[in-house]
Amino acid sequence: MRALTTFITTAAVLGFGVLTASAQPAGAAPQATRTGRQIFETACATCHGADGRGTPAAESNYPLVPPDFSDCNFASREGDIDWLAVSHDGGPARGFDRLMPAYGEVLTRDELERAFLHIRGFCTSGAWPRGELNFPRALVTEKAFPEDETVLTIVADKGAVTNKFIYERRFGARNQIEMIVPLEFSKRAPGDWTGGVGDLAFAFKRTLAHSLRRGSIVSAAAEVAIPTGSTERGIGSGTAVLEPFVAYGQILPAGGFVQFQAGGGLPLNRTDPDEAFLRTALGQRFRQGVWGRMWSPMLEVIGAREIVSGSATQWDLVPQMQVTLSTRQHIRADAGVRIPVNDRAGRSKQFLMYVFWDWFDGGLLAGW
Repeated sequence: MRALTTFITTAAVLGFGVLTASAQPAGAAPQATRTGRQIFETACATCHGADGRGTPAAESNYPLVPPDFSDCNFASREGDIDWLAVSHDGGPARGFDRLMPAYGEVLTRDELERAFLHIRGFCTSGAWPRGELNFPRALVTEKAFPEDETVLTIVADKGAVTNKFIYERRFGARNQIEMIVPLEFSKRAPGDWTGGVGDLAFAFKRTLAHSLRRGSIVSAAAEVAIPTGSTERGIGSGTAVLEPFVAYGQILPAGGFVQFQAGGGLPLNRTDPDEAFLRTALGQRFRQGVWGRMWSPMLEVIGAREIVSGSATQWDLVPQMQVTLSTRQHIRADAGVRIPVNDRAGRSKQFLMYVFWDWFDGGLLAGW
């Protein structure tokens, strides 16, 4: 989206008329047969250069230089649908300036898609997962795609409330680091609540494999929770816990997707039992209109079992709905209920929600 921002500003400076006048020059191949390269060079190269690096505008001292499409760090992050929304319907389709014109008036959707295919070729590294593999975030199941996000989560039941501040930062093509700061509040007796900072956690995730053709992505990660909470106040586990896991995502037909996470919790205090878990999120994406607000209903199936003789697997269902809040779709919210399916003694329903901000795509107040 950062690339789109600079693209929009430059297009506004140069003027739509310059580009549309060159969209079908004399002697050019008919529109139905033009290649993506021909479309790009006639409609876009004036600003972005034939090599996609933005050299013409840079040499002309324009206030904002167009993005370098060969820089895979941003060129790979967004799916074609986001680029198509802005180029086809203009800047307001994703919360950008109205001066960004609607190219759908002079280029067909097929022509725009061919141009994008050419633009994708400027990033020559295959190490970067494509934005199409960045599925909606579930409430419990971790995703495989590396992110730049800030997330505020709330988990509440009749005896406790936990707020978590999660900071995720991507570095390189496949890596992500994460920091989790929980604020926990628990009820010790009727009317007697206590709270404070719980166990801080740090995580590292790396994408192992991804394929846009197959529509799949798989990552491995490890999280370490440090016993910074107070067990006297019922906050924290009282021991460091290592949680390794693998995460997998798969595109399904008609806007569907499925995500899996499998791993375990390994307390360093060996008197506490180890735990294994399996989490699955099945969902569907629906858009208002062609490019508008996206709604993603999901159902998670959560299983967890302590690795001790005679223990039973606890199963939960988590129906939920994620919705994009900003027009740019970089701020989203999700809400749902965690419902115990079996072994219900001492386990109640929980309300879960989050609000997340994908800060790479723009500021909190941008793109509304």
